[in-house]
Amino acid sequence: MKHIIIMLLGLSFLGKAQTRMPNYQVKEEQVAKTLSFLTSDENLGREAGTKKMEQVASYLENICKENNIPPYFKTYKDTLSNFNWPAYNIVGYLEGNDAKLKNEFVIIGAHYDHIGVLKGANVVKGDSIANGANDNAAGSTAVSEVLKYFAKAKSNKRSVLFVFFSAEERGLLGSKHLAAKLKQQNLNLYFMFNYEMIGVPMVNKDMLLYITGFGKSNMAQKMNEYAGEKLIGYIPAETRYGLFRASDNYPFYYEFDVPAQTVSTFDFENFQFYHQPDDEFDQMNISHISNVINKTIPVLEKMINAPEKEIKLNEK
Repeated sequence: MKHIIIMLLGLSFLGKAQTRMPNYQVKEEQVAKTLSFLTSDENLGREAGTKKMEQVASYLENICKENNIPPYFKTYKDTLSNFNWPAYNIVGYLEGNDAKLKNEFVIIGAHYDHIGVLKGANVVKGDSIANGANDNAAGSTAVSEVLKYFAKAKSNKRSVLFVFFSAEERGLLGSKHLAAKLKQQNLNLYFMFNYEMIGVPMVNKDMLLYITGFGKSNMAQKMNEYAGEKLIGYIPAETRYGLFRASDNYPFYYEFDVPAQTVSTFDFENFQFYHQPDDEFDQMNISHISNVINKTIPVLEKMINAPEKEIKLNEK
């Protein structure tokens, strides 16, 4: 009987280990499929508050539904309280599997809006639609693939909110709305992790990604430790252009005073079509985007499952 119990325990352990899917790789065709839809001319540049954004929001909502990720609020579409037209964050929720740690939350997000249809001198060779492939359909695609991984693995000890933010281009309105709302609800937030402009690789850098607010916390150092390589680094442009305050991580840092940072591969040398019509699907490096996702998934898993809050703000 003792041997049978040991064997059953061993099988149980193996079953749990397998749910972590250590050899998991995203499928490039799935990355391309999501990115292709988000950057389609049909969406007219994904400007927040437009009718075309309704179908984009529904597309992202369906990704949550198809992967059995329930909404965190009553519906997936969380209407912005600080915008004059109907606009929505899409918020999915995966409860943690640890009785204690599930009361702590992690937010993984990216903005899915862009700047819409351009006019006048901003029109390029008759093309007026700012498709926003790098900014930030690539980041939203990454969140969709991370969501799919954890939906299958169910390996997260802490609870996770997967968020597609709207109205980032209007002044971080989607993230400001959500951060204030969750703070009012006393959400126990451990950290916020944001993808922004990961469509093409950096030029002559010794790391895959850089992080904004490099010195604000030990997030970069812990991610490299978890990765077993120099995955994350610093570029001077991040400080020069104040990028820490420029994306959807910042409102969570402001409201919660916890590590909240963005990773990116836009290094101001590798992509010349920022807020231009030529920021198109065919400019994106699908293999690179897939590599970013594949490299960050196991690191995020370790971040989410650390027994203690290992990622901490540095002293101010």
